[in-house]
Formats: sequence, C-alpha cells, structure tokens
Amino acid sequence: MSPKRLFRTLAVAEAVTWTILIIAMILKYAGGVDAAVLVGGSIHGFVFLAYAFQAVLVGVNQRWGVGIIAFAVLTAIVPYATIPFEVWLVRRGRLDGGWRRETTAHPADGSLVNRMLRWFLARPVLLTAVAVVGVAAVFTALLVIGPPGGREA
Repeated sequence: MSPKRLFRTLAVAEAVTWTILIIAMILKYAGGVDAAVLVGGSIHGFVFLAYAFQAVLVGVNQRWGVGIIAFAVLTAIVPYATIPFEVWLVRRGRLDGGWRRETTAHPADGSLVNRMLRWFLARPVLLTAVAVVGVAAVFTALLVIGPPGGREA
C-alpha cells in the first residue's frame, strides 16, 4: 500500500467514524440510547489514533515539515476535515511517491528518525504490529483515564 493510499484510506475512515459518532450522539440525546455513544465513540477514538499514527508516519516519509504533520493530526479533530486536507495534499503532490526504504542524498536521511523509518519500512509486518499494539495501548490508557469531559452522573 502506497503512502497516498494509506493516507486516503484512514482519512476516509476518520470521516466515516465521525458520522458514526454523530449518529450515536443523536441516538443518545434524542432517543435515550446511552450505549450508542460508548460504541460509536470507541470506534471513532480508535480510528482517530490510527489516523494520527499514520499521519506522522506518512508525513515523515514524505518529508513534510512538523507544521504540516501537526496540522494533519489536527484535521481529525474537526468533523470531516481529513477529506479536504487529503485532497489538498494530493493536489500539491505531497502524497506522491512510494515508501523511502533506501538512503538518498537528502541531508535529513542520516537523522535518527529517518533511519528508524527505513528500518521499520524494511520490516512491514513488525511496523504493522508495533502500530496496532501502540494504538491499542494508547486507546486502552485513554479508556482508563475516562471519556472527555469526565463521567456523567
């Protein structure tokens, strides 16, 4: 899967889970179905974390600046903003090219972050496992902390 396809897949998934969460909130507040937000919020939260992880991964691979990487993550906070951001990236060629598995003459290629990127890209199964376990660990920690705004009485 190319960086462009990975980014697009998770940008769309993030928007879809916003829809699930919004429907869940309507069910909770208009229909009294409290469990809907627990389920919808959990799905959305997990996909949000996965999107954030891949935004950083793709951003480093594509040599985006820290500002663009941070903005990519922040677009997940605004409902449906990941889609127009992905379109913006495509139009500007920011998602062109494949994964950087080889060292190039680029000055940043010798940095620790870029060496780690190439090391993990050479081991895609390990990268996927680390991503899934990492996202699951952060998700679990956030569940233990509790929902945004605290628990309702």
